[in-house]
Amino acid sequence: MPTNWIFWLAFLLFVLVMLVLDLGVFNRKAHDVKFREALTWTAVWIALAAVFAVLLYFFGHQMTGSGRPNHTLALEFVTGYLIEEALSVDNLFVFLLIFRFFQVPSQFQHKVLFWGIIGALVMRLFFIFAGVALINRFHWIIYLFGALLFYAGFKLLQGTESAVNPADNVLVKVARKFLRVTDDFHGSDFFVERHNRTWVTPLFLVLLVVETTDVAFAIDSIPAVLAITRDPFIVFTSNVFAILGLRSLYFALAGMIEIFHFLNYGLAIILAFIGAKMIASEFINIPIVVALGVVLGVLAISILASLMFPKKGAAV
Repeated sequence: MPTNWIFWLAFLLFVLVMLVLDLGVFNRKAHDVKFREALTWTAVWIALAAVFAVLLYFFGHQMTGSGRPNHTLALEFVTGYLIEEALSVDNLFVFLLIFRFFQVPSQFQHKVLFWGIIGALVMRLFFIFAGVALINRFHWIIYLFGALLFYAGFKLLQGTESAVNPADNVLVKVARKFLRVTDDFHGSDFFVERHNRTWVTPLFLVLLVVETTDVAFAIDSIPAVLAITRDPFIVFTSNVFAILGLRSLYFALAGMIEIFHFLNYGLAIILAFIGAKMIASEFINIPIVVALGVVLGVLAISILASLMFPKKGAAV
C-alpha cells in the first residue's frame, strides 16, 4: 500500500461524490445539454484542476509521499493535465463519430459518456500502476513507450476518424450474435425486459464501443504522462481531472469540433516531443518547465492556425 494512501482515499472519495452529484442530482433526468450548461461545467472542472495544482504546490510532498520539491510536483500535474486535456479534445472526434453512427439522441449521450467514464477510471488506474511497475522493473520499457508515442503521433497525422469504425468493433459483433438486441432505443435504458427475458438496447452497444475505444486512448495517453512523471498519484489525478471534464467539454465543443482541424498536427508534434523526451531521459534532462512551455506553445499555435485558416465548409 502506498504511504500516501490517505490522499488516494480522499481523492477517490472526492471523485465518487462528484459522480453522484453529476448523475444523481444535476443530470437526474435525461435532457439536451445546452452550450451554456456545458461551458459552465467545463469551467468548473478546469477550476477544480487548478485548485488541485495549488494544493500540490503547498502540500505536494505530503499528498504524493515524494521527496521532490512541491513546485515540481505541481508543474508535473499541470503538464500532465494539459496533455490529457489536449488528447481528450482529439478523442471528441471519435465520440462524435460513434454517436452519429448509432444515431444516438442527444439527450441520451450524457449517460453513455458518464458510464463510459466510470469504466475509463478503472482502466486508467490499472494501466497507470502497470506502467509504473513495468518501468521500475524493466528500464528498457521507456524506449518502447517512447516508440509507442512516436507511432501514436503518426496515427494522428493520418486522421483519427479513419482509425475507428464502430461497425467493425469486435464486442459489438459478439453482442449482436449472442445477446438479444432491440431494434430501437428505449429511452436511456441499457437493458429492457420483454416476455420475461432481458434484452440489451442499442445504447448498450454504444457504451461497449465507447469503453473499448478508451482502451486505445489509454495506450496513447498513459505513456505520454509517464514521460512527464512516474509518480502514480500525479499521473492518475491528472488523468482523472481530464476524464471528468470530458463530457462537458464534448457538449461545449460538439458543434464546432471540426473547426480545430490543425489540432491533430499539434498533438502529433507533442506526442513526438514527449516520446523523444522519454527515450533521451537517460542522457538529456529536459526540465519540466521546458516541457510545459512546448506543450502550451504547440497547442496555442495549432488552435490559432485552425482559427486563422479555417477548413472549407467549417463554420467558425
